[in-house]
Amino acid sequence: VQLQASGGGLVQAGGSLRLSCAASGRTYNMGWFRQAPGKEREFVAAISWSGGITYYADSVKGRFTISRDNAKNTVDLRMNSLEPEDTAVYYCAATPGLPRAVITDTEYRLWGQGTQVTVSS
Repeated sequence: VQLQASGGGLVQAGGSLRLSCAASGRTYNMGWFRQAPGKEREFVAAISWSGGITYYADSVKGRFTISRDNAKNTVDLRMNSLEPEDTAVYYCAATPGLPRAVITDTEYRLWGQGTQVTVSS
């Protein structure tokens, strides 16, 4: 099983980006995390494998939207109203199990390679 993240880039503050993560194999509970230089990895958003349960970090609530297309086995993170503080490497992650939004990074078994998001002020 592999996870392939894409969609990062450079955007001005207030702009938008969409990240996408493609998973091969079975359907998983999925999440997005990010890590800024000199900081620990932090949770961003998660979605259950059914798509019916989502959860967001307070710092992105109302600005980011996580969604999935199980027919394509992809999970997207739509990021609006981006701020310089959102600058980080974003990672998608996957874990099997009952449908739930998993927010703890240690629970994830699979990780993508990361994609850089840079927001300029």
